[in-house]
Formats: sequence, C-alpha cells, structure tokens
Amino acid sequence: MSYAKVLCVGLVGVTGHLVEVEADLAPGLPAVAISGLPDTALHEARDRVRAAIVNSGQRWPNRRITLNLLPATMPKYGSAFDLAIATAVLGGSGELPLAPLDGVVILGELGLDGAVRPVRGVLPMVAAAARAGRDRVVVPVGNAAEAAVIPGIRVRAVDTLHRLVAYVRDGSPLLDPPTDLPSSDPGGPDLADVAGQGLGRRALEVAAAGGHHLALLGPPGAGKTMLAERLPSILPELDDDAALEVTALHSIAGLLPPGGRLLRRPPFQAPHHTATVPSLVGGGSGLARPGAVSLAHRGVLFLDEAPEFSKGALEALRQPLEHGRIQLARSGGGTEYPARTQLVLAANPCPCAKPSGDAYCECSPLARRRYLSRLSGPLLDRIDVQVKLLPVRAAELMEAARAGESSAGVAARVALARRAAADRWAPVGRKLNAEIPGPYLRRPPWRLPVRDTAELRGRLDSGSISARGFDRIIRLAWTIADLDGRDRPGREDVLEAIQLRTGEGT
Repeated sequence: MSYAKVLCVGLVGVTGHLVEVEADLAPGLPAVAISGLPDTALHEARDRVRAAIVNSGQRWPNRRITLNLLPATMPKYGSAFDLAIATAVLGGSGELPLAPLDGVVILGELGLDGAVRPVRGVLPMVAAAARAGRDRVVVPVGNAAEAAVIPGIRVRAVDTLHRLVAYVRDGSPLLDPPTDLPSSDPGGPDLADVAGQGLGRRALEVAAAGGHHLALLGPPGAGKTMLAERLPSILPELDDDAALEVTALHSIAGLLPPGGRLLRRPPFQAPHHTATVPSLVGGGSGLARPGAVSLAHRGVLFLDEAPEFSKGALEALRQPLEHGRIQLARSGGGTEYPARTQLVLAANPCPCAKPSGDAYCECSPLARRRYLSRLSGPLLDRIDVQVKLLPVRAAELMEAARAGESSAGVAARVALARRAAADRWAPVGRKLNAEIPGPYLRRPPWRLPVRDTAELRGRLDSGSISARGFDRIIRLAWTIADLDGRDRPGREDVLEAIQLRTGEGT
C-alpha cells in the first residue's frame, strides 16, 4: 500500500483554508474515488488528471486510488486541486519523490495535454497559505504575477505538469513570476468635464469625503451619470489592506486585469437596470460568487435609471448597505462577502422624462408619484445625500471660463477631510463619518449642542425624518465640517446637511 500527501488551498467565499490532498494506492480493481465533499468539477478531476499524467509521459498506476481532501467537512469547489491531485498520485505510485515539495502549496488546473491553466481566486488562496505559515507556493504561470503580490511568499510558476515533474526529479528550475508588469491603470473621467451643477458637485464632494450614499434626481442631460462616473476620481487610493480585499474579490470573480497588480483605484460597478438579484448581491450554483455590490467593495455601485430596476433587486441592497457585508445561503453551503460600498442612485423625475421641464411633461401627478415610489421609503432612508438637479443652462454649457474644478483639486480636499475623520475616530477603530454608530454621536463628547440641532430635533419630533435619518444628518454635518476645516459642526453645517438629505431648496 502506498501513500502520499500534498498541500493545496480551498476557498469558502473570500476566505482560504489549507487543504491536505491525500492519495492512497492499494491493490484491487483500478478505480479512482474522491472524498472530502468535492463538487462536480472536482469529481471530473479524475479524468483530467489521468489524461494529463499519461500525455505528460508518465505512467498511470493501475490500482485502486483513493483521494481524500482534508478537512473532509469543508466543501471543496473548483479545479484548482488538479495539479495537487496529480502530484499526490505520482508520489503515491513511487514515480515521483515528493521531498522537494514538502511544505509547498500547489495550485493549478490541468488540461488533458498536461498544460497547467490559470484558476480563479489565487490571490486569497496564497494569502491563506501565508497565514497558515507556508512560504512557498507553485502556481500556474498565468497566475504568477497575482500570487507574487502577497509579501513573504516565494512564488514559482509552472506551465505544464512535465515541468513540475522535471523539477522534482532532476532539479530543473521552475518559472519565476514576471517582473515587467504593465503600468497602473490610467485615470478615469475628470470632474472638470461637468458643466455647472454646483449643488451636484458639492453633494458629490460631501459623499466622497464621508463615505455617504448618494441619490441624484433630475431630468435627462442634467449630468447625473457624469457626476456618478467621476466619484471614483475624487476618492483616495486604497490602502494595502483595502487593496488586498478588493483584488481578492476580483480574483475570485475572474475579473482581474492582466499584470497581477493590486487594484489601488476604488472599483466602479454600474450594472444594467435589467440586472437580477443574484447578479447584484451574489449567487450561482454551488458556492455563491460575489455580485456587483461586493465587486464594488471600497468603491462605488452606480444604479442608473434606478426606478427601472426590479423591486426585489433594489430591496436586496438594504441589508448590505446597513451592515457592509452580504451573507448568502445556498443548498451547497453558505458564504459571506464584504460589501462596504458607496451606493449612487440616479433617477428621472417621471417616466416620460421630457427634457424641457414640467411645461412639456406628459405624465400625470399620479404617474410621477408611482414612478418614484419604486424607490421604497426604507431604501431611500438609507441614502444620506438626496439632491435634485436642475437642467444645465446654455451659458454653463458653452462658456469654457466657467468650467468646474478638476478632480485633482476636489480629491485633495476629500483626502484632508478623510484624514481628519480618521484621526478623530481612531479610538473606535473607524475611518469614515458614515461608519460611526448613531448612539456614539449622540453621547458626550460628540453630542452637538441643542442650539445647533434645534431644527433637526423639530423635524424628528414632527415625524418628517426618522431616527435613522437624524443620525445620518448628524454624520453629514461632521463631514461638512471636516471639508471646511472645522473641528466640530455648527448650526450652519447642520442646516446644510438637512438640505443635502431632504433635497429642500434645490
């Protein structure tokens, strides 16, 4: 009886777990059995691995082969175990001495010709190996640059099973990760392109500085989409921890750009209004994959023509907006993805959306109310900033001298405001005003004086705003004070926050 063991990594959601791939070869009728809660792709690995071994010039052992994936209680998904399974089978048959691979994590999918193909989720897999104390990994050459992002890990790459066999037997060198990585992504659209819309620009700046959700209401051509698309350009670059989170999510979804660099720019997701609930929050057969709300983690989720989205899709966003995470339960197992994103909604005032204003609108007041009521009250109550944009005037559109400030100038103020907020909230482990719990702001030393919040208290008592709305307006006031360089908000900051929240006076 022969036995071999090789290390691999399995993913549950965005979290990786070290997996031991065991191979036991015993006398008996030739067969391959796989245990350890494998999915369909793993069951099919029997045929892929056999063909890859034979077509790589190695001998397939005609014995009863039992493959076990430990821990056996954790579901295993995908084809990233192929290369580890092939190595364990060759080691168990005596064809391959596995001493050079002791403690090495092996990842990769096998083609029938023995080629090692890239797989999804290599970044969180390698990160999990590092957390488990492993410092050497072998990955497909197509994933080498991505894996090399994790510090403290020695990454080697293979393009074929034959290359890995030659390394173990003869010491032939493996491939190194590429060093000639492409330059970082070019900058996106600039805020200077937006004509006029002083209120919209102010709302965008406040939303960026505090991490607040934003709703833009107005006629076609007012600049709603242009403003939303430029929000990432005034957000700070992601720090190391956030960049690893975002890059890992895109790795799992198979959406990483070539080059393997960390994603430093805040992501921007703009799904079409026909998007389904699973495409927004995550789903799929077996293990649920991240949806748009998770792919926009630490960035912007933009829903253009928001009333046209299905009611179920919009309501499904309420929980992740409140908690910053999305929990998905499926018959194949549950998982959790981060979803701390800034939501931006854009909507026309009515179904006909005549650009000429109320004088030419063909919609009745009832039709207008029904159209905007597709955005439910509980959803809008979670949107901090809600502004109504007016049509752009000819003078604003044509006069270059009145062009707005560039994204660079606004981004500098946003960065200063975020730094002030991060320093203030460091004792509670938060960085953004939008993340601070309401009760914390209502207690000393952060509670604002009655004279500054009299208008806000009156609105709460009259029922025109909810308790959640009260807290969100207070957070907005702190962000406005940070942007204007004040230590604490005053009455004028609270009044501006009320205006940005309710859209009054716009």
